Amino acid sequence: MGDSLIIAIDFGTAYSGYAFSLTSKGEEIDPYVKVWGEENGLETPRTPSCILFDKQEEFVSFGYVAKKDYLSKRGQEARDMFFFECFKMALYDKEIKRDLMIKAANGKSMKALKVFAETLRFLKDDAMETINSNAKGRKFIPSDFTCVLTVPAIWDPSAKQFMREAATQAGIVSEGNEDKLVFALESEAASVWCQKLPAEGFITQNISRNTLDQSPGTQYIILNCGDETIDITVHEVLDGGTLKKLHNASGNDLGGQNVDRKFKQFLREIFCDGVWDEFEQNYPSEVQKIMYFFTLFKKRDQDVDIPCSFNLGRLAQTKKDIEKFLEGVQGASWNEGSIKISKEKLRSFFDESLQGIVKSLDIILRRGYRIGYILLVGGYADSQILQRRITEEYIGECNVLCPFRPQEAILKGAVMFGRNPAVVTSRKSAFTYGLGIAQRFDVSKHRADQKYTNQDGEWCDDGFMKLAEINEDVGWN
Repeated sequence: MGDSLIIAIDFGTAYSGYAFSLTSKGEEIDPYVKVWGEENGLETPRTPSCILFDKQEEFVSFGYVAKKDYLSKRGQEARDMFFFECFKMALYDKEIKRDLMIKAANGKSMKALKVFAETLRFLKDDAMETINSNAKGRKFIPSDFTCVLTVPAIWDPSAKQFMREAATQAGIVSEGNEDKLVFALESEAASVWCQKLPAEGFITQNISRNTLDQSPGTQYIILNCGDETIDITVHEVLDGGTLKKLHNASGNDLGGQNVDRKFKQFLREIFCDGVWDEFEQNYPSEVQKIMYFFTLFKKRDQDVDIPCSFNLGRLAQTKKDIEKFLEGVQGASWNEGSIKISKEKLRSFFDESLQGIVKSLDIILRRGYRIGYILLVGGYADSQILQRRITEEYIGECNVLCPFRPQEAILKGAVMFGRNPAVVTSRKSAFTYGLGIAQRFDVSKHRADQKYTNQDGEWCDDGFMKLAEINEDVGWN
C-alpha cells in the first residue's frame, strides 16, 4: 500500500472536497487541494455537500452545480427532483441500518446508501478527471490509488461500516482490494499535518505565535470544529515523532450549523406573521443565498449586512413596510436593501455552541493530562469569534493554535496519513474484545441448563477470553 498514490476525500456535513498526492514513497508530500466554485466566481477548498437526483432517482449533479441546478428549477419540476443537503447528519449518534431512508427537500425519501454512494462516486470521478488532466501524458486509473476517507472520531462503528459499503457501491473499492480504502479520523489527520507546520503556518492575531512542540511527552488537544459536530481528542508525541492517542474522542453536535440555525431562527422571529415560513416554502433558492452570505460573514467578528432577497421583501410588504418588521428589534436594523446585524447580535448566535465547546474542553482539562496546546481545526475553526473565545478562555493555561486554513489541515493530513498510517502508533480501544471459549463445567459458577457432555467430560461454553479491554492502549496494526 505504501507505494500507491493517495486520494483523500473529506465528505463533510455542509461542505466536501478532496486532495491528492502523486509523489512516490519517500518523497516530501505537498498535497494538491482541489479548488471549487470558479463558475460562481468563488475559490473554495470545498464545495457544498448538496446532491441532486431527477425524478427517476438518477444522479444529476453535486456541490455548487447541484445547488444552482436545483435553484433554477421552478414549480412542479423542482418538486419532482430529489435535492439533499447536510444529509451526512443522518449517520450521527445512532445505530445505522443498511436500509436507512433519508428525506429530500421535497419531503420524499430515498435510500441513504444510494445518496452517499453517488456522492463518493462523484468525488472519486472528479478527482480522477483533475488528476488525468494534469498528468502530462500519464493515464491513471482508480486502482492506482489508495483512497483515504475522513470520518469524525465520535462516529459509531455502524456509521463507518455504512461508509465502507457506500464506497464499495461507488467503485472506490472492490472485492479483493479492500485495503485500498483507509479511514482516517479527522482529528488524527489534522494532527499529522499540524505537526509539520512552521510558525508562519498558524494564524497569529491574538493567538500566541509558536509551533507545535515536537518533543516526546508533549500533550495536546485537537479541537475539530466541524459543520455539525465538535470532536475532541488528546494526543501525545512519542519518540520519533509518532503519536499516541490518550483520550478517545468526545464531543457534541454544536458545530457551525448550530450558529446558522440560530441566525435563521432570528430571521423567523423578525419576519413573523408567517412571512418567513411562506418565504422558506416557496423560495428555497433565495433562502440558500441568504444562508450562503451568512456563512461567509460569520467568519468575521464585525457588523454584517445581509442582502434582503426580492421575494422576502415582496412578501413582507403584503403585511407592512419591511422597515416596520425591523423596528425595535435589538441588534438588527434596515439598511437600504440589507438587514444590518450588529457584532454583538452576531456573537449571540455563537453562545450555545461556544458554551458547549468550553464545557467539553473543561471536562478533559480536569482529567489531569499535561496539555500544552489546543489545536483548532475544521471549517468552523475559521471563525474569529470562536478563535477569540477559546484563546481568552484558556490563556495562561495552554497555547491555542489554529492553522491558516483549518479545513485544509484535515485534507492534507489525510493524504499524509494514507501514506503512513503507522504515524499514530497507539490508540485507546473503544470496546472490550475477546473470544467465546468453552470451560470445564463448575456447578458453583455455571447454570445447569448450559452444561453439555462429550468424551472429555462436562463442559459449559459461556466463557469469555479477553483480548483487549475498553480504554486499553492498543498498538497500530
